[in-house]
Amino acid sequence: MSETVKRRFGDRRDGRWVRDVPGLTTIMMHLMPNRTAAEVYVNEKIDVTELLQWLEKKNAQHPEYKTTLMHCFIVAIARMIRERPKMNRFIQGRRMYERYDISLSFVAKRRFSDHAEEALMFFTPKDTDTLDSLSYKIAGQVKETKKSEHSTGGIDATVDAFAKIPRLLLIPIIGIIRCLDFWGVNPKFLTDGDTNYSTVLLTNLGSIKGPAVYHHLNDYGTNSIVAAIGTIHKEELVMPDGSKQIRDVVDLGATLDERIADGFYFVRSLKLVKHIFAHPELLDQPIGEPSNFDFK
Repeated sequence: MSETVKRRFGDRRDGRWVRDVPGLTTIMMHLMPNRTAAEVYVNEKIDVTELLQWLEKKNAQHPEYKTTLMHCFIVAIARMIRERPKMNRFIQGRRMYERYDISLSFVAKRRFSDHAEEALMFFTPKDTDTLDSLSYKIAGQVKETKKSEHSTGGIDATVDAFAKIPRLLLIPIIGIIRCLDFWGVNPKFLTDGDTNYSTVLLTNLGSIKGPAVYHHLNDYGTNSIVAAIGTIHKEELVMPDGSKQIRDVVDLGATLDERIADGFYFVRSLKLVKHIFAHPELLDQPIGEPSNFDFK
C-alpha cells in the first residue's frame, strides 16, 4: 500500500472506500452483486505500425536484450490506468473501492508444452517506471520463473498446498476464504501475488499464434479488467486523410466490470491506449507523467 495514503474507517488494506458513488451504481451493486453478472466486452483493432518500427530501432541499440510488444502493452495499460483512476476500481462486499496502487498480472508458461505448469506473475509499477525499467523487471521475473518446472514459492506454492487438502475439508475452507474475501480481510499470504487481486490481468495470445479472446472475470478477488492481445497481422485501414494503407494490426479483447465506470469512461480510456501505441515515445516517459492526450 502507498505510504502516503491514510486509511479511514471502511477502507480495505488494498483500497479506499469510494463513498460518492452514484445512486444507480449503488443499486447495480445490489441487483448484480456478482462480477461475472456485470461483464461487458470490448474489442478493438490497434494499429501498431509505428510502434513496431520504433521497437526495431530501440532494440537495435541493445541487441542483447529485446523489448517486446507485450512489454509495451503492459506499460501502455499502466499509463492509461494512472491517468484514468476509475479503471483502478473494484467492487467487493457490495461496496466500491479504489486501489492505492496499480497492479498488473499475467500467467506465464514455464515451458511451451502441453504438460508444462503455469506460473502467476504479479507486479506493481511505480510512477517513476518507464518501458525500460518495467521490461527489465518483467523479463527478469519471467526468466527466474522458467528456471524451474515447478513452483518454488509465493502464491504458486500456496495454491499447490491448498490443492493437496482432501475435498471434504477443502470445501468448507474455501467457503471461509470466500467469506473473508467478501469483507476484505483475507490474510496477505492469500492475496499477495494472486492475479485475482490485480488491477488488470493481461495475456498475450499472439505469442502462441492465437487470437485475442474474451476471458471471463472472477467473483473471487478484486480483479475488474482482463485484457488480451492476439497475433500481429496485416490489414487494410482507412487513414485520417481518407487514403487506404496496409498496416500492422493487433486485436485487443477486454472484459470489464461495467459497475466500476460508465461506457463513456471506458471508451475514452481505450482511446488513450490507442494514442499511446500511435505515439510510442510516450512509453519512454515515466508512467506518472501525463500524456497530454486531447480526449475531444
